[in-house]
Amino acid sequence: MCLCPHFCICSYLQPISLLFIPPSNSTTTVTDQEMPLHHFIFSFLTLAFCATSSVAAAAASKEQTLNTQDAEFFNPKLPPRTLSSSKRFEGSSNLVDLRYHMGPVLSSSPINIYLIWYGRWSLSQKLLIKDFITSISPSATPSPSPSVSEWWKTVSLYTDQTGANVSRTLVVAKEHSDTRYSHGYHLTRLSVQQVIATAVKAAPFPVDHRNGIYLILTSHDVTVQDFCRAVCGFHYFTFPSMVGYTMPYAWIGNSGKQCPEVCAYPFAVPGYMGGGGPGALLPPNGDVGLDGMISVIAHELAELTTNPLVNAWYAGEDPTAPTEIGDLCEGLYGTGGGGGYIGQVIRDRKGRTYNMNGNKGRKFLVQWIWSPALKACAGPNALD
Repeated sequence: MCLCPHFCICSYLQPISLLFIPPSNSTTTVTDQEMPLHHFIFSFLTLAFCATSSVAAAAASKEQTLNTQDAEFFNPKLPPRTLSSSKRFEGSSNLVDLRYHMGPVLSSSPINIYLIWYGRWSLSQKLLIKDFITSISPSATPSPSPSVSEWWKTVSLYTDQTGANVSRTLVVAKEHSDTRYSHGYHLTRLSVQQVIATAVKAAPFPVDHRNGIYLILTSHDVTVQDFCRAVCGFHYFTFPSMVGYTMPYAWIGNSGKQCPEVCAYPFAVPGYMGGGGPGALLPPNGDVGLDGMISVIAHELAELTTNPLVNAWYAGEDPTAPTEIGDLCEGLYGTGGGGGYIGQVIRDRKGRTYNMNGNKGRKFLVQWIWSPALKACAGPNALD
């Protein structure tokens, strides 16, 4: 439900190791006279095995090279070969108990997005986000593969109890700009709902129970409860006592000035990684905060449409803290991803990183989501 990509950061600091690590030295000193002969022979054989394993591991590491057959594809940090060769490694697990809890999904078409721009946003920033949203729907002139629309096909596989699928079509129905910061420069989870109430009562927005999603986007100078510390975005439904109606909504903040290393990873890397990671990647649209925000918006839209009232698709037994289809694949962007590796993505001639194409020639880096058909994380840029 709440997105904060600590998984990809923290997991990266402890990558899976397949090398044999000998036990640490004992604090008890054993003299030559006290060590029996068979103990000495066992120790000698152990050291010989470790040396052989180290040589083999070193040789294996030299064989791990980037994909040079097509210079457009690259993996910022290649995982161990035994993992990357698996066609089902990207988060796949028979233990993931993603279940349907009989609630509704957003199946009515089209899904209407009501955008609330809270704070100051430039025209170019608004156009970038709207271009991503409109890239989700099928088009008469489809974007080149891999595309955002192909990514949404996985979301549309989810159904309600009548068999109706999540809609393939999303449109920006209306927009409202709150440049006066009507509820201040700091928002809580409840005051985010007050922002929606203000937009509804001012009549720029209708009350759309059937098809609507209310998407609140806060500018870089707005702080939000738990933002950067625990969440980069979240979704829920409004309370009638706050808004007058129960309607699904999502909030996402621009982390560009506050915590890009947390909410815009891998376009920014935490200082505590000490250069041990792949390094920050160049964002596809030249804006670390906005490009990082796009993936969070995608994450929340995928979960909001499949679990709008927190009683439809999620894993776990606690509906107050559900694990949803975006949470299961957090930090995965391509084939070979997992265990802290983002996977194989695409780099253009200017070095900008992306994994999906959108409308108007746009490019985006968007996390994968859980496929109910594959029972694994999936994306349109999969290589296997």
